[in-house]
Amino acid sequence: MPGIYIHIPFCKQSCHYCDFHFSTTFKGYRERMLAAISKEIELQKEFFNDPIHTIYFGGGTPSLLSGEELTSILNTIHRFFDTSQIQEITLEANPDDLNIEQIRALRSAGINRLSIGIQSFFAEDLRYMNRAHNAQQALDCVALARAEGIDNISIDLIYGFPGLTEEKWQFNLKKAIELGVQHISSYSMTVEAGTALSHQIAKGKALKIDDEQSIQHFKMLQDALKSAGYIHYEISNFSLPAHESKHNSSYWKGKKYLGIGPSAHSFDGANRYWNVANNLRYMDSIEKSVVPFEKEEISADTAYNEYVLTRLRTIWGVEEQDLLTFGANCRDTFHKEIQTYLEHGKVLFFDGKYTLSEEGKFIADKITSDLFMLKE
Repeated sequence: MPGIYIHIPFCKQSCHYCDFHFSTTFKGYRERMLAAISKEIELQKEFFNDPIHTIYFGGGTPSLLSGEELTSILNTIHRFFDTSQIQEITLEANPDDLNIEQIRALRSAGINRLSIGIQSFFAEDLRYMNRAHNAQQALDCVALARAEGIDNISIDLIYGFPGLTEEKWQFNLKKAIELGVQHISSYSMTVEAGTALSHQIAKGKALKIDDEQSIQHFKMLQDALKSAGYIHYEISNFSLPAHESKHNSSYWKGKKYLGIGPSAHSFDGANRYWNVANNLRYMDSIEKSVVPFEKEEISADTAYNEYVLTRLRTIWGVEEQDLLTFGANCRDTFHKEIQTYLEHGKVLFFDGKYTLSEEGKFIADKITSDLFMLKE
């Protein structure tokens, strides 16, 4: 179930916590960047032999693109890849971009799923994060999208940051459920090196993240969404039945994917590739018909580590029969390290697969780390 990811490195402003590759000063080369993205699609036309099933516009802020710009990129994909089996075309969007005209343009371009970065319904939280939208836009955008015929909607919510009380977090969850969205992705605030938030904390201008608060918010998240009928199919992702993200699920299941644009990653089943995270160098290289990527051949131990890391975080779990494909050493390491977590109920084994229990999800990172094959 291969997919194509398109990285649009444009943002109106910088969110304080974000460490993704983007630029807020792109007006002088917007057309050039979009032309380079379309050319890279052509240059990578031999990457897949099979039909693609999903397309995902991420960033950055892809909702800054017009319907015409998105249509042009999609037409290029249709030209050079077999899209006869496309099931899902997702676009990440900010609430402030989703007016009626833009939503109609997105739908006309072929977008059939939106992933909206709401993050919070409180104005003070949005200011803390330096988000471009306001609380009213956060409330209105879903209804606007649904009214214009987009009926597969995911929203993002962030928890575990100073100022987000349990009462406010409960309100955010209640409001998300009331909106009736099919999918919710929710993440604990993390402090990434080099971000505005990390500098603010280092200078004492912002409070540190409280791990205990994050744990409590995660428990509230689990309880609220389970009661509302959402399936907790990946640590940070919840969906109504049959509405999981097909594109992201392919990542977690180890399927092939092609990344287009600066900083985008690709995987061909045996090797990982990543494009240069520099807009000017990316465009210069593509214009010379050279994709500016680095490549890593994935070793057997790395393949095992990544399988455990991604699969144990999902409802699909680690399958006993799959462990054999990585060799006896990896299988034996897994069986040895997993035993304690089985005995303490942090990991469950049923029908040939290992999955995290509700309690185990709170220490998912520690469990997967303990299961890794250590490098020489």
